[in-house]
Amino acid sequence: MTVRVMLVAPAMNAALREARFDGDAPLDRAGERSARAAAAAVPRSGAVLSGPSERCLGTAAALGLTARAEPALTGWDLGRWTGRRLDEVGAAEPDAVAAWIGDPSAAPHGGESLRALVERVGGWLDGAGAGAGAGDTLGAGGAPDARDRSVLAVAEPAVVRAAVVHALALPVEAFWRLDVAPLVLTELSGRSGRWNVRLGRPLAAPEGS
Repeated sequence: MTVRVMLVAPAMNAALREARFDGDAPLDRAGERSARAAAAAVPRSGAVLSGPSERCLGTAAALGLTARAEPALTGWDLGRWTGRRLDEVGAAEPDAVAAWIGDPSAAPHGGESLRALVERVGGWLDGAGAGAGAGDTLGAGGAPDARDRSVLAVAEPAVVRAAVVHALALPVEAFWRLDVAPLVLTELSGRSGRWNVRLGRPLAAPEGS
């Protein structure tokens, strides 16, 4: 049976502005304001999930969603690099960074390799249809509808990129060529082994437009 999976990247925070490997930093005030402004554009769904990070859960709350934390949507575990800026790590460990970018199976930081990330997220995506609309909480009002085979999840950009790589059966290295901006919706529809992707669209007009 076909299911619709909608992934929303969380709003901005200080770590993202600083190009820092974010561990579990919350939204900053500007990010929270942007999420609140985008709340009216969030589509309805049969199930509402969130990555367990403060940033994802905070974005879900600011969007007016009551979301259940989903461990499979945890952000990329970058081990000892967590909390450090990319330029700092590049200067201190240039060979390790080169290996990390060049080899999807490498995990020089002691955390999760890119290949492991894509496999984890892909496993969740392929199993998402089984629980879609099965009584999870709806955001923005309304009761859960078991007939609604859709899932809305607030997920870290790396998780969204990994989902697209898996859905389209792309080479794992294609992950590095994908970009996911804050508060952008990416839609995947289909089932295990046969997914279509609607590339991201902003939930709201950019600030100042």
